[in-house]
Amino acid sequence: MSKKKPNGKLNRSLSHIIRKVFTENPESTFNHRQVCALIDVRENALRKLVFNVLEDLKREKVISSISHGTYRLSGETNFMEGLLSMTQRGAGFVIVEGEDTDIFIPPSKTNQGLDGDRVKVQITKVGKSRKEGRVIEVVERERTQFVGTIQLTKDFAFLIPDNSRVGTDIYIPREKLKKAKDGEKALVRITKWPKSSENPYGEVVELLGKNSSNDNEMISILVNQGLDFKFSNDVLSEAEVVTIDLDQKEVATRRDFRKISTFTIDPEDAKDFDDALSFQRLENGNIEVGIHIADVSHYVRPGSAMDAEALRRSNSVYLVDRVVPMLPEQLSNLACSLRPYEDKFCFSTVVEIDESGKVYKEWFGRTVIHSDRRFSYEQAQEIIEGAEGDFKPEILVLDKIAKILRKKRLSAGAMNIESEEVRFRLDETGFPESLMIKRSKDAHKLIEEYMLLANRLVATYVSKQKKNDAHIPFVYRCHDKPDAAKIEMFNMFIQKFGYEIETSDPNSISKNINALLDDIRYKNEYSLIQSMAIRSMAKASYETKNIGHYGLAFGFYTHFTSPIRRYADLVVHRILQETLTGGKHRYGGELNDICKHISRMERKAVDAERESTKYFQTLFVSDKIGQEFDGVVSGVAEFGMFVKMDENQCEGMIPLQDLPGDKFSFDADNYMIVGAKTGKKYNFGDAVRVRIFEVSTKKRRIDLELVV
Repeated sequence: MSKKKPNGKLNRSLSHIIRKVFTENPESTFNHRQVCALIDVRENALRKLVFNVLEDLKREKVISSISHGTYRLSGETNFMEGLLSMTQRGAGFVIVEGEDTDIFIPPSKTNQGLDGDRVKVQITKVGKSRKEGRVIEVVERERTQFVGTIQLTKDFAFLIPDNSRVGTDIYIPREKLKKAKDGEKALVRITKWPKSSENPYGEVVELLGKNSSNDNEMISILVNQGLDFKFSNDVLSEAEVVTIDLDQKEVATRRDFRKISTFTIDPEDAKDFDDALSFQRLENGNIEVGIHIADVSHYVRPGSAMDAEALRRSNSVYLVDRVVPMLPEQLSNLACSLRPYEDKFCFSTVVEIDESGKVYKEWFGRTVIHSDRRFSYEQAQEIIEGAEGDFKPEILVLDKIAKILRKKRLSAGAMNIESEEVRFRLDETGFPESLMIKRSKDAHKLIEEYMLLANRLVATYVSKQKKNDAHIPFVYRCHDKPDAAKIEMFNMFIQKFGYEIETSDPNSISKNINALLDDIRYKNEYSLIQSMAIRSMAKASYETKNIGHYGLAFGFYTHFTSPIRRYADLVVHRILQETLTGGKHRYGGELNDICKHISRMERKAVDAERESTKYFQTLFVSDKIGQEFDGVVSGVAEFGMFVKMDENQCEGMIPLQDLPGDKFSFDADNYMIVGAKTGKKYNFGDAVRVRIFEVSTKKRRIDLELVV
């Protein structure tokens, strides 16, 4: 007679109970007898099963053996901390810095963790391809406010969040509803989450029913990313006392550029003018170029409410129909903005340079300027192309030098990426009536080169300074060399178009990509290949340890030129001033945490901006259902094929099962879609004709069907 196998359900229950004994007593040690006593197990068969479970947990490295028969919770190697990313199905993945793979969290083990939270996890299983774990603590809640729809019952309500990845509805008592009605849009804040409750408790912060649909969608995008769309009263009160009038005692301490020709070049609709250029021909024939940056550090002091808020936000967010500034408008659009015909405080990089781009001298310091003219990019471009206008000689010389500086960068291996930005023209109701792709022209590149020059010179200068024989803690803008595997994938991708680049030497990859892009600049696949080249590169980030900037081919680089909209630049201004004056450096070990935070917030801003664009793209084609467009295959996946339409540059998706004429499947090895019977293939860059079938602005999705 065969032995009866242990009950699997009982085994799992015992495992759960015993795990809890150790996790709730992480510093304690227990032997087999003590564990049995703690969980009140007396029968011999169960006691034997407890021993087997203990040994299983030891093999899984949940617990470790201190001495023969004595156990304790495993060391910190069994615990990790990272960011929780939730899926729509309720499971999660914890992204741990320095780990190659994410930790899978089953839906039942998220333990009140929400998407974006920093959590502590316990590894419960180590598989061949990934680790599995459970959340044991929410270290830091990413956000507590959510936008969604009120679902009202007789005695209470729930908020159904717009973002399905939140993973939970929010319970709202009647007295916390603020008269919200069933089906109304609202902003809700989580107030508590009792351990005994499946759902968090919340209260209505603001009713959004009176807003336009665009307003609600933009607010939802911001809140879902954990980005604030309003300033607190404390911050606004601080900002209100800032005047645009300059303190004359402070003026007397600064280098005065008010009598030197100075102007700004910015987008037509810009209000926050970060930077200005001054131009002065010297007696020796060289040119003194002043790269003047708004002196935000004069107004935003460490320890103030504005400084804390600026750090928390880390950057301005540029959505399609609005700007969510890092600083209140009293500063970003008035006191700090380098508006024409007004005296302004600046922090400047001043260079003596000749017309071949050789820099002879550089100077850094606080200045006072007076902008004589505000140019839009379009106005400056017209002058570059031959039109008459103010400061034409100065602009032409600056453009000539900028082109030389750019050529030197590219020769050194900088990536030659032509920016392409989707821009909408909105009517009076906020509906996108037209769409265009804006590409960088000479006027944009002129400003870009002088900003790059200032950023590089500041980083190089501070990197060489020491205090007490130690390098000064600093914020570098770093960009690592590309990952070899990603570059090989890029090579496989371009081979489908008949191209290939040499990838054996990492230092020559950027030059080889530049050469390819130059060769195909006027071909249909150019935008697609450039986009893939960008995606194959590493992500730039803020670091205290310098590794250089691969994409720009700079050994030292920082962000100095946009303190109105980036907190990194404000920190750099403070450190540079302390370095120039020999003052006490306020930043030490916490600078690394600041870098991590502002890098993370930058990614959130980029995600919000992209989602904003997707929303307006879906809105733009919402009245074009049934219309046909030529397009190009822009992506393939196991669930469908993505197509970017030529006329409107909007991207939609055709589900795999809806492709006509065959049963199609995704060939992962060759990265294409193939028909089972006909062998018909769909690949990146293929020209197709599509019809808009369905549009969802809420899901930011355009469904297409193939026209054959």
